[in-house]
Amino acid sequence: MNMFKLIAGPCVIESYELLEEVVETLLPLVSKYDFIDFYFKSSYKKANRTSAGTFTGLGDELAISYLAKIKEKYKVKICTDVHTNEEIDLIKDVADIIQIPAFLSRQTELIVKAAETGKIVNIKKGQFLSPNEMEKAAKKAISTGNDNVWLTERGTFFGYHDLVVDFRSLIIMKNFGYPVIYDATHSVQRPSFGEISGGQPEFILPLAKAALAVGVNGLFIETHPNPPMAFSDSASQLPLNRFGEILEIINRFFEK
Repeated sequence: MNMFKLIAGPCVIESYELLEEVVETLLPLVSKYDFIDFYFKSSYKKANRTSAGTFTGLGDELAISYLAKIKEKYKVKICTDVHTNEEIDLIKDVADIIQIPAFLSRQTELIVKAAETGKIVNIKKGQFLSPNEMEKAAKKAISTGNDNVWLTERGTFFGYHDLVVDFRSLIIMKNFGYPVIYDATHSVQRPSFGEISGGQPEFILPLAKAALAVGVNGLFIETHPNPPMAFSDSASQLPLNRFGEILEIINRFFEK
């Protein structure tokens, strides 16, 4: 049986206590479903921010140490993103998935160095790219001999402050032969809408259902105990107390 891939956690590391609260909520929920391959996600740095004064992180070494503690204490696999070649050296012993952010999805050296670690490389499709261009990005990674490549759809620019998901892209990317993940939270963002990115979180669940119906291999969900107070992506994270609803939706697609 192919395991369904689930990447979930708070957008950015705000504190160690936040990571504990989220992982302690998610693990009992996820453990009910033996077909789910779970990865705990949080960013140690937010290098791409709308405004200069917004939160970017606690400091790389401190935040990465928090991820390492969560990994060891809770025996979870970790997904986090990188922005430079040097950051890969910082994270490679902690991360099980090295994620290439959407805005960096054309950065050849970054993709190649991430793949050279032998870890899973999850390349998020740039908001400015067609799905066909993602095959080229994947081939950069597998040129190293590492074929553990995932591709993630997170929406395409639709005008200046909106994203739209073309669900044909999920099928096109699956046809390349790599697992395809649907990012259900970034897909509802409204980029650079004011001083911070806005969002329409009411569409998270229905669009996740649509992606499951199309046949994705996994979902990416950012979740927070109190999204309006989150330091990043406050308008597009799923409330933590609603995460069980996502799992119920996934389960309905996997019930025999």
